[in-house]
Amino acid sequence: MHVRLTPIGGDKVEGVDVVRELMRIEEKLEHIEKLLYELLEAEESYAIMKLSEKSLKDFLEDEPDIYGSLN
Repeated sequence: MHVRLTPIGGDKVEGVDVVRELMRIEEKLEHIEKLLYELLEAEESYAIMKLSEKSLKDFLEDEPDIYGSLN
């Protein structure tokens, strides 16, 4: 992302332009922060599901196979 703070062909920046650019940057950072939070939340959910899957698998492996002995 490239932000141009100086007008084309000029050396001075109007104070209003800088404030406007900073507000745009702040909005983009807030959006990125929201996306990162959603990503971390999804990763956390995935980790919990994998842990549950492993725990259930370990539990079921220790249980006798009652359905296989019916045939």
